[in-house]
Amino acid sequence: MKNIGSNLGRIVIFSAFLLAFPALRASAQSQSAPDSDAAQTAQTPRVPARVTQAVDESNRITLRGNVHHLARPEFDRGAVSDSQPATHLALVLKRSDDQETALQQLLAQQQDKSSPNYHKWLTPQQFGAQFGPADSDIAAVTDWLTSRGFTNIKVSPGRTRVEFDGNIGQITSAFQTQIHHFMVNGKMHMANVSDPQIPAALTPVVRGVATLHDFRPHALSHRLGTFRRTKDTGVVKPLFTFNGCGSSTNPAPCWAVGPGDFAKIYNSPATVSGAAPGAGVTIAIVQDSNINTADYTQFRSMFGLPATPAINVVLNGPDPGIQGPDSQTDDEIEADLDTQWASAVAPGAQIDLVVSQDSQSIGIFGIDLSAIYIVDNNTAPILSESFGDCESDLGSSGEAFYSGLWEQASAQGITAILSAGDSGSAACDSSNTEDVASAGIAVSGLASTAYNVALGGTDFQNSGTTQNAPGTTSTFWNTTNGANGSFTQTSAKSYIPEWPWNDGCAAAATSSNLNTCTSTIINGDSNQNSGSFGLDLTAGGGGPSTLNTKPAYQSGITGMPSANFRQVPDVSFFAGNGTNGSFYIICQEDANAGTGSNTSSCDLNSPFADFQGVGGTSAAAPAFAGVMAMVNQKTGQRQGNANFVLYQLYKNGSASTICPSSASPASTCIFYDTVLGNNSVACQGGTPNCSNTNSSQFGVLLDPTKTNTPAFMTTTGYDNATGLGSLNISNLVNAWSGVSFTADTVTLTGPIPAPSGPITGTTISLLERESQAM
Repeated sequence: MKNIGSNLGRIVIFSAFLLAFPALRASAQSQSAPDSDAAQTAQTPRVPARVTQAVDESNRITLRGNVHHLARPEFDRGAVSDSQPATHLALVLKRSDDQETALQQLLAQQQDKSSPNYHKWLTPQQFGAQFGPADSDIAAVTDWLTSRGFTNIKVSPGRTRVEFDGNIGQITSAFQTQIHHFMVNGKMHMANVSDPQIPAALTPVVRGVATLHDFRPHALSHRLGTFRRTKDTGVVKPLFTFNGCGSSTNPAPCWAVGPGDFAKIYNSPATVSGAAPGAGVTIAIVQDSNINTADYTQFRSMFGLPATPAINVVLNGPDPGIQGPDSQTDDEIEADLDTQWASAVAPGAQIDLVVSQDSQSIGIFGIDLSAIYIVDNNTAPILSESFGDCESDLGSSGEAFYSGLWEQASAQGITAILSAGDSGSAACDSSNTEDVASAGIAVSGLASTAYNVALGGTDFQNSGTTQNAPGTTSTFWNTTNGANGSFTQTSAKSYIPEWPWNDGCAAAATSSNLNTCTSTIINGDSNQNSGSFGLDLTAGGGGPSTLNTKPAYQSGITGMPSANFRQVPDVSFFAGNGTNGSFYIICQEDANAGTGSNTSSCDLNSPFADFQGVGGTSAAAPAFAGVMAMVNQKTGQRQGNANFVLYQLYKNGSASTICPSSASPASTCIFYDTVLGNNSVACQGGTPNCSNTNSSQFGVLLDPTKTNTPAFMTTTGYDNATGLGSLNISNLVNAWSGVSFTADTVTLTGPIPAPSGPITGTTISLLERESQAM
């Protein structure tokens, strides 16, 4: 080795290396992020190996926390046949502590304008080379899988997973757990009965197995059904204010939300940089169902949105077809909602619907394959997903899978947007199968990582409340339809005061009144045939994670819980499903029903206009994706994890930019802070976090950190009901580039990987000479 100076000089050089380390490998990418480094998948020999022992099958480690809570003895129907195929399983890999430290520093520096790494996004291959296991470690994992008889073994470009195929017998043998059938809620499932095991030698690089059950995450949309409005004479396009909500004996007005209404309420710009909102930006939608593209086209047509760009359906493998109302999943409605409303908010954006088929056995789910496709192929700067499942159901391996995937997305500049959930503060209970909560406080694990934006839900205070009467419905909505409805002519007149979306009896609960969910109310709302089943378990998701720690960007926020856990949601948009009179409109031809209904998608020909009414945080997520498309359009750049800017903008805010949600907010508002209501839900007495200890009665879920307080109440500032609140879109887009975030210094310890790319900066030439001399 050459001697280039004194020990002091070496210390200076080494210190410069610590500061410059992430810059060594980062490379700028455009919005489309061409993957020019596809061939660079191998690492340098300087990445330390962590698998240092021979694989000994007799020396195993159990991967704790990976049995689904519904894989219970009372549901068990016996072992699955050994010959049953199982495809698209994966070992989830992990980084060394030093690699994770370096990655966290890079993610922060990518958002720091003073850093040379600002918006220097990685390709998937660069991410894998820098932050993945060493080549020898990868070989040890793949060799073990091969020795167990698995096939189609594939290492992901980001080196976060090793995927493989096999059968149940091979899985039972390799992971030392039985796979059984379970009959739950009338459906047969498959799942492991005990935690899986792997050879101890592989544990330094393997975090878990994804996935050994088929309890798939569920779509977070809520269907109201088909609505029909008789056309007014001369109306060409609809303004959706009409009678049709409420009961058959007491019909009430519906104030349905179309694209123009959303734009009016949230002050969305008519153009961005002289073009249609979102122009030149791609939004990728995660799905496991195809769609009838005529639904998308008709939706845009009837609201006066431009005919182009047309939707782009990307089939990742076999086409699962349209999963319509009579299918096992009914996920077509989610695909229609997500694509149409991302397009409604950003009509100039390119919408890519990425569709993957669900496995017929255990293995990675179709929606997860779609998300993997988007991240591993770097196809778009924005990813929107409206599926969810609670953290405990995902298990430690499932949560590691999502955390790793969104972390890689963030490093590549992809903004991952997830729905926060539709079961209020009880994400482990579903309104599709239950009336009340029984599993206690929980959040969706897909949305609770530090690397995604979690979208909560609000509802409109259309006619005021006894606590705060902002006005009557005529204050906010036109009561009659205009003669020439279009995207620019709307029913909504202005911003409408919001509170948490909460359909159930717990919405009225307060610290002084926890008796709002009686047996009479719960039983009266339990008629599944009438569509009210699960009403008291329907609300916008939110609460503390139990698996993920609080990210730095959530520190120093007014109202933020003090516990060191990730808190969701981050921000919210309207998610109402009609209980308070408002909902979203979508087109879905095969869901039109009733005497005289058209078989065409949202056909406006006389005498009827048929359309679907939906709600849920699954609408809020693609709506925010449309907002991020405008931000990317305005800045000309990918943004990565948008929470860095959202929370910093909130920290820098004032009374003129952070406004209580009210009838006449200031024109300077960026955040509309909800200060009424909660996202608590009804619960079975005697179950975790329930206000009632009598198992034969009902109560409401309580905030475990407070005394007799519903979970979770809105407060001034951040709260777990609606996060930072909803947004004034134009003001947000215009303020985005003015935000300054400063990355915290992160110290690296242990062996330092060798540079894999060019080094820049005033102190780097010394470092180059030192590395070349070794």
